[in-house]
Amino acid sequence: MNKLKNIRSLLCDAAHMSQEKCTAFYKTGVGEYAEHDKFIGVNVPTIRKIATEFLHLTCKEIQNLIESPFNEERLVALFILIHWHRGADGAAKEKLYLFYMRNLKWVNNWNLVDASAHWIIGAHLLKADKSILLTLAKSDVMWERRISIVSTWYFIRHSDLEWTFTISEMLLNDQHDLIHKAVGWMLREAGKQDPDRLIAFLDQHACRMPRTMLRYSIEKFPEHQRKSYLMRS
Repeated sequence: MNKLKNIRSLLCDAAHMSQEKCTAFYKTGVGEYAEHDKFIGVNVPTIRKIATEFLHLTCKEIQNLIESPFNEERLVALFILIHWHRGADGAAKEKLYLFYMRNLKWVNNWNLVDASAHWIIGAHLLKADKSILLTLAKSDVMWERRISIVSTWYFIRHSDLEWTFTISEMLLNDQHDLIHKAVGWMLREAGKQDPDRLIAFLDQHACRMPRTMLRYSIEKFPEHQRKSYLMRS
């Protein structure tokens, strides 16, 4: 527990963002999607640096840390897990992946999802059965749906685009803005690898894509092409 107290102390000492700014940026106000999240007010580079100083934590300590009410402490735990997963062998990687999956309920804000899903779920499933992503994409939990699409970022980096387009199509009718942004973001990344595949997807689906999703996906297109697609939505 002393190590966890040390982490809390280092985070508190590094706090620089006001609670008002945290509330506005991370949407922790009443009725917003992160209403119950708590922030100390520390930036990501500092959190990442603190995590590197505590790579020797035990799994029990990581469990305690990932259940913290403070977002930054959960992010420290996730950065440590990512580091462990990268350096682990097959059996150890499996255990760390399963640990992450058991604790998905604590990966419950966009910064936590975006920092970890592709590095753990995506990396672990690159050459494995990916059907768990279909389950996550159908989840009633919005964060799990975001995890399903962001996890494919790792596949994109390895020129495997199929699952990005599959999950994107599943999430076309999602009602949450955070899903619209994540899907559009991943489609844009996939389009960097295969512009023709993205164009074919847009030609088929642009007319029913949420406008935010569409905007994100065509962000790198020439202006005349962006306007053409936006006219369809």
